[in-house]
Amino acid sequence: MNGNTAEKLEFTAENTTVNNEKHLNPKKWHKQDTTWALSLFGTAIGAGVLFLPINAGAGGLFSLLLITILAFPVMYYSHRAMAKMICASDSAEEGITGTIRKYFGNKASVIFNIVYFFSIYTIVLMYSVALTNTASSFIVNQLHMNEPPRAILSLVLVLGLIAILNFGQDITIKVMSMLVYPFIASLLFISISLIPNWNTSMLSFSSVTNAPTGVGGYFSMIWLILPIIVFSFNHSPMISSFVVKQKQTYGILAADAKCAQIQKFCYIMTFGVVMFFVWSSVLCLTPNDLAMAKEQNLSILSYLANRLNSPVIAIAAPIIAFVAVTKSFLGHYVGVYEVMRDMVISSGKARGKDLKEKTVKRGILVFVVLTCWYTAYANPSILGIIDTLSGPLVAAILCVLPMYAIRKVPVLAKYRGKLSNVFVIVVGVLTVLASLKAFF
Repeated sequence: MNGNTAEKLEFTAENTTVNNEKHLNPKKWHKQDTTWALSLFGTAIGAGVLFLPINAGAGGLFSLLLITILAFPVMYYSHRAMAKMICASDSAEEGITGTIRKYFGNKASVIFNIVYFFSIYTIVLMYSVALTNTASSFIVNQLHMNEPPRAILSLVLVLGLIAILNFGQDITIKVMSMLVYPFIASLLFISISLIPNWNTSMLSFSSVTNAPTGVGGYFSMIWLILPIIVFSFNHSPMISSFVVKQKQTYGILAADAKCAQIQKFCYIMTFGVVMFFVWSSVLCLTPNDLAMAKEQNLSILSYLANRLNSPVIAIAAPIIAFVAVTKSFLGHYVGVYEVMRDMVISSGKARGKDLKEKTVKRGILVFVVLTCWYTAYANPSILGIIDTLSGPLVAAILCVLPMYAIRKVPVLAKYRGKLSNVFVIVVGVLTVLASLKAFF
């Protein structure tokens, strides 16, 4: 993905002045390594994590254990594959699009941009639903007011968020970037606060006996959880700028090994924080509760606020959820806007038309507002969108694309024949095929 789009709002790494002729010693750990590890850590934990516990626990103890086992290798090896693909390219400075153009030509880069657009556009639609449901649940359950008309509430929220960006996009991006670490700290706070509410229902005999049986049962369970894992931990837009900086700092030859070192350190932290949150949330509830959360189309924080008898969680959890989803919505909207603008202007030029920037901007605004408003009003399943659209599209970019490049591009031949490649392509293909579930 393009590192200058959706992740602008997630977190901006600290810039470092680098002498390109004199590189740092790659065998030592430097200050900028810590900066980048924390930057990736911040971008890897987003609002998608708020829906991970629901799928993790809804299938009982087996699915919870399976996600715990798969989360780290899925996150690490897929993002490592993308880092390798970009690192080997001499067009890495142009982002992932430039890398695709270098490896496969202009037509492939156009196809990539289309897939990338839909991958982030579906996320914007999903978060418009999540925002509406979070706000509605808070109004009814915490403020004890009548539920507002959904059509009005969803329209007000969508217009309000886009208005914020249009009146001060740069300031909004900086403010939302500053919320990354408070959001992570709040997840840890909630996770610790939930400990007194832990129960053994998830570890009970009935939960264990609900484990799938036969090859088909296990395959269905894996099919259920892979899209949410890929989606929740995805931060591929950050990888391009991350790799470019390591090449500048440590030199071309040492950059890939340094990327691996920083990524491993970051993903261990990410795995620890996220899985602590997942287990702490799930252990407070029963499998029936998690099924109810899925049916109500709420994030785990909103459901916990409504379910648990805790004044702190009742107030803090929905606010944290609202801020997290808002941050992710705004960040991905920036990506949608930029990709749509480039595609529309390029298409116009190809037809000999010089479209005005203001006209294009208005058209995009109208399109995004209407589609987000309709989707939020229709209230489709958030986890359904992740399973059949967002997760598979992200997997196509994050897993399948790097493996295809490693297989076909000569400069990447040194990465072939590794067991991790088999793991990544299997995860990618299974996740992409999850989009077929809607037809069965």
